[in-house]
Amino acid sequence: MSNGSSITEFLLLAFAETGELQLLHFWLFLGIYLAALLGNGLIITTIACDHHLHTPMYFFLLNLSLLDLGCISTILPKSMANSLWNTRAISYLGCAAQVFLFAFLLGTECFLLTVMAYDRYVAICKPLHYGTLLGSRACVHMAAAAWGSGFLTALLHTANTFSLPLCQGNVLDQFFCEIPQILKLSCSHSYLREVGLLVVSVCFEFGCFIFIFFSYVQIFRAVLRIPSGQGQHKAFSTCVPHLAVVSLYLSTGMFAHLKPPSMSSPFLDVMIAVLYSVVPPAVNPLIYSLRNREIRDSLCKTFAFTKLQINKMPITSPRFPQYPCPS
Repeated sequence: MSNGSSITEFLLLAFAETGELQLLHFWLFLGIYLAALLGNGLIITTIACDHHLHTPMYFFLLNLSLLDLGCISTILPKSMANSLWNTRAISYLGCAAQVFLFAFLLGTECFLLTVMAYDRYVAICKPLHYGTLLGSRACVHMAAAAWGSGFLTALLHTANTFSLPLCQGNVLDQFFCEIPQILKLSCSHSYLREVGLLVVSVCFEFGCFIFIFFSYVQIFRAVLRIPSGQGQHKAFSTCVPHLAVVSLYLSTGMFAHLKPPSMSSPFLDVMIAVLYSVVPPAVNPLIYSLRNREIRDSLCKTFAFTKLQINKMPITSPRFPQYPCPS
């Protein structure tokens, strides 16, 4: 194969050789996917329907849930379909679309987590200026900047990656189209452009991590000055979920792209990819719903109202409708 234009499809990594293990992989990923859909869908619905949750913190959380839904929906359905139909193929255009969407959503999530750290910093360290610094217009602008930055980053990555000549076959050692795996198929030194762009992106991620780290240093200093233990617990409870999500996302993502080649192996690469692409969208709703009393209370009220409305519905037979008795 002389260049990328002669490649019509890529072959993804198969999790198992036997049909039974492939079905096990399908059911495992299906369970994770449904859990992510249910958890993120509940958070999106709850925040959208409950006017008490129309605050900056929950506005950013709604955006995070949308990103998690998009991220896991970009890679898992194709992997599950391949296991179910005993195939490894993904089309060239399908692979390019997967790379673009995945880079777009992950890049946006990185910037959004940074904005969420700023939201917690202002809420705890500058509570009197919270309404001024994080008004509705400012929140929309910051969210739009995060989505726009992710889109621009993904566009550059996708254009650079798929403009490279590929002559090392079409087999990817990953269960989805990942940029480092595609770069291994390149046969010229032009792949260094994309490597440089990846390094720049990782530097941006590291910059986000530094900003988040210093934000939480200021937050913890402010919390420790709160005289009451109840106030400290309430402040910490709003920060712990975000801190857990950031730790899981940034640590696995940076390790996946910065680990030395001597540590690279197909099994390790797959495990790390699962940790930064599949696990966060599935566990983020669990982390936020367990640690956030307002979301739990809103969910309970929603379910209680739905149950009450169902109980008030008249019980009629679809075949024998009830008619008023003649007088």
